This record gives sequence, C-alpha cells and structure tokens, in this order.
Amino acid sequence: MNKPGNLPQQLDRLFRHAVALQQNGAWVEAEELYREILELKPKHADALRLLGELALQTGRVQEGMELLKKALAVNAKQPAVHSNLAYALNALQRPDEALASADRALAMQPKFADALNNRGNAQAALNRPLDALASFERALALAPEFAAAWNNRACVLRDLGRYADTLDSCDQALALQPNYPDAWSNRGNALGDLNEPLEAERCYRRALELAPGFVDAWNNLGLAQVDLDRREEALSSYERALALHPESAEAHWNQALCLLQMGRFEAGWREYEWRWERNRIRAGKREFAQPLWRGDFSLDGKTILLHAEQGLGDTLQFCRYAPLVAKLGAKVVLEVPRALMRLLSTLDGVDQLIEAGQPLPSFDCHCPLLSLPLAFGTNETSIPAQTPYLFADAEAVAEWGERIECDASEEASEDAGEDANAEATANAKSRAGGPLKVGLVWAGENRAHIAELRKIDARRSLAFECFAPLLDVPNVRFFSVQKGAASTQLADSTFRERVADYTDLLHDFADTAALVANLDLVISVDTSTAHLAGALDRPVWILNRFDTCWRWLLERSDTPWYPSARLFRQPALGDWDSVLGDVREALSALSVRDV
Repeated sequence: MNKPGNLPQQLDRLFRHAVALQQNGAWVEAEELYREILELKPKHADALRLLGELALQTGRVQEGMELLKKALAVNAKQPAVHSNLAYALNALQRPDEALASADRALAMQPKFADALNNRGNAQAALNRPLDALASFERALALAPEFAAAWNNRACVLRDLGRYADTLDSCDQALALQPNYPDAWSNRGNALGDLNEPLEAERCYRRALELAPGFVDAWNNLGLAQVDLDRREEALSSYERALALHPESAEAHWNQALCLLQMGRFEAGWREYEWRWERNRIRAGKREFAQPLWRGDFSLDGKTILLHAEQGLGDTLQFCRYAPLVAKLGAKVVLEVPRALMRLLSTLDGVDQLIEAGQPLPSFDCHCPLLSLPLAFGTNETSIPAQTPYLFADAEAVAEWGERIECDASEEASEDAGEDANAEATANAKSRAGGPLKVGLVWAGENRAHIAELRKIDARRSLAFECFAPLLDVPNVRFFSVQKGAASTQLADSTFRERVADYTDLLHDFADTAALVANLDLVISVDTSTAHLAGALDRPVWILNRFDTCWRWLLERSDTPWYPSARLFRQPALGDWDSVLGDVREALSALSVRDV
C-alpha cells in the first residue's frame, strides 16, 4: 500500500506517463492511467481535463462534456477547458450553451483563436452568420494557419450567399491541410451552388477517399449526381450514407425527393415523412395530444384537423385531398394561412376553415397536408386530379373582366388617335375574340435566409428581362401576376409598357384567382401562382428548372397533378434560353390559332 506521503509523487509520475502516451497516440493506455489517477484522486483537475479531451478525440462527445464540466467544477479558471466545452456543446447541438462557454474562455483570454472558432460555430448554429463571420475572421487574424477556421468561415460565407468567397476560403483551408475531408466536401457545396456539379462531384469523391465513412459527403455526392441527371447513382449514394448513419434525416429527405422525382411513390411518400426530423423543418412540426392519422385507422364519425405546411403552393396542391378525407366519414377542419382563407372557402369537403394562428376547435386526430398522399397510398394513377377544385368568386371575376376590357378599349383609342378606322378595327378584334390574355410570373419567393432554399429560388427564378423574347409575339396582351420583391423588376424595365400591371390590387389569392380566371394562359416559373392556375383548371405553362422539383416527375411535358398544365423543361442546368425559345414558338402558334 502507498504511504500518504508518496501519493503526490505517484500521481505526478502517472500523469506524466499518461500525457506522453496520449501525445504518442496510445489513447487506450493513456485513458487507463487517467482513470487510475482519478480513482486515487477524483478531483484531479488535469486528469479530468485531459481525459475529457481524450473522450472528444475518440468521438465520445457526451462523456467528454461531462468530464470537462467536472474539471471546471474543480478549477473554473481554465480558458482552454471552457473552449473545449464549447466545442463539445456545439457537437451536441446545444449552441446557446456553447456560446456561453466560448465567451467565458474569451473573457479570460481575449486573443484565443480556438475559442473564437468555437464561438463562431455556435453563432452560425444560432443563425447569426455575420457575427459568426466576425468571430472566424478574428480567429484567423490571430492564427492565419488555422485550417478549421478557414473551413468554418467557408460554411458561414455560403450561408450568406457569397459562393465565390466560400470557394476561396475552402482553398485556403486545403492549402494548409490538403487531406482535410470537411474542406473538400464544403468546396463541393460551393461548386454546386455555382452550378458546377461535375467539379462538385470530384470534390466529394476526394473527401470520401480521405474519409470513406463521411456521411455528409455521401449525401452531398447524391445531390451532385441529381444535378448531373444520374439519379440511380444518387440513390446509391444516399443508401451508402444511410448504411453508415441510418438516422440521417438529410439522407432520408434527399432519398425521398429522388424517389418521388422518379415516380416511385410508395417508397417516396414513406421516406418523405423524415422531413420532420430535419433541423429546418422540425421547428414547424405540430405537437398535439391527438394522434397523427396516416390512413391507419377509421375516420368515420371523427373530426380531423388538416393543417398546412411548407409553402403556399404546397397548400394549394394538397388541399385537394380534403374531399377524399370527408368521404371517409370525417368532419374536416382545415387550417391555412390568411392569404388562402377566402380562396379555400370554395374547397369541397371542408366543414370548418381556420386561419393559421387562430384558436382551434376540438378534434380527434390530425394530419399535415403533405402526409395525405401517404395516407391514401397515392400513386401516379390514383392522384386526385379532377379540376377545378378551387374557384374564383363570380362577382370578382366579372369586375376584373370589366376592368381589363375597359383599359383595353382606352389603350386602343389612344393608339388609334384620329384614325377613322379605329372603331372598325376594334370591332373586328372583338369579333375575333381579341388578343390572347397571358399572365406572367418570372420569380418565386426569395428565401435568402436559408441556404438550401436560396439555391432553389435562384435556380427556379429568372429576371423579368428574360421574358423579352415573348413580349413581341403578335396578338398577345400580357399581364403581370408577379408578387413579392421581384415585381419591381417590371417598373424598372424598358419593356414595362408591354405588360399591364394590376398587382397592387391583388391582396390575397382570391383576388389573384379572379384575375387569372380572366386570362387565357398563365406562363409561370415553379411557384404558387402555377399551382393556383392548375387548381382553377386554367391553362398554365410552367417553366421548370433542370433539377426539377419532385412533383413534376421527369422527362414529360404534362403532369398528373394538373391536367391544364404544360411543362417546359431546361435541357441543362441554368439553360433558360432554350426554354424561352420553346415557349415563344408555342405562344406564337397559339396566338395565330386564336385569331
């Protein structure tokens, strides 16, 4: 037995030996010695600290966090331990606590690059990208060769939409550390954002050469393969990711989108339920005491709450299931955003319509709208595609018709001037049905605060000026149906006189429906107005990006969701010129036939 006087010497000898083992990579042996030290002296601060760091090094983050907290309970004045605790808390997705730990480290040691890096990661997770960028840049000013800070800086620059700078930051990290899998994967992300999927694929494959178990790189490789129109390969990549991490919500989500794009509905709808485990969507998940219905029990005599989720277009597309639910014997309560309230009051099968945010009546069960296809076992042949299922108000339609015709008459009079044949010309046009009335929508909502959605919005939208090839097609009168920030592009355009703009009078989707009901055709990018036209059974031409949304399937010009829709697809990523050339040709043919 050791004499008490010999214990400090024994602890010192064991500790120095353990540190040497840890530094030489003998982690198992080092851990055994640290644990022996802690049996002898449970509050040995340095052994707690280094055993905590060793747990982090070997991927045992929860255990590492607990050990570091014990070390700080013995001695709180350890900036390095506070910083490592911030690292662990970030890894455990507890960014508020991580930020507090990093700030405690920096209060003791302001010029501490590692703590600044950990603070930046916490700020990024808290959706404070500008603060995070400042933290990373302070860290790099102190330690220019800090490869991890360059890589993390790249991530936040991507969140800010600065893709070229993201690429540069990844390259800085890789110049310092060429075999850095995370930096290779993030470089691939930046290249994907810059519409260079082939180069992105090369980066992901390099990351996977270095780290074959890198789940995110397998998932990202699948996204690049979708952009390259190689979906079977993409499914294989998602399967590799899920073999490594079966609970990866992102891999399940991307697999779902790919399956649905390919028309593999049974597996696709099932995988689509993983959306609720994604960080971005989880916050919107509704938690009710009442059970979730997915078609697994009888609704006869029950009241079910159907609630909108995701975008307005999704609600317009999937509200069509309400009548089917009602036919199962249920009383249907439908909750939707305010902008859709008046329009959806025309939907069959709804017993009570509730504005989102208002108190809910009692109900027995619930279902989010985009889970209804799963509940009904929807496949391509069973899509409920009878249209119209939404209707514009007849009085409002008549008022819009009068407004449009009145303004058309005034324009014709102004153009005719003193021409004695003006009246005869106008009468001839009236007898022939007049020019085609065509609505235009060139951009979706800009959701710049979410990197994933910002990329989709950039790809699905175009500038109003891109519609220039359409605007000189004869016998066509154009109308803007564009709302949101992109609507100002019309006022700033040299072509503004060619497009009538009544959008200031469109306050909700019921107003838009009444305008659309007076049009012969809507030409729209993939946004909520396209869904509105389809639900109203009005002719709509949808300009579709190459990496198509799953609902439009692949390689077809029609859609089983909307019989009145025609799809014009990009032949390659970003190629709107070909799309608009095809639309111009089709519009010219249509305008001639309708004269």
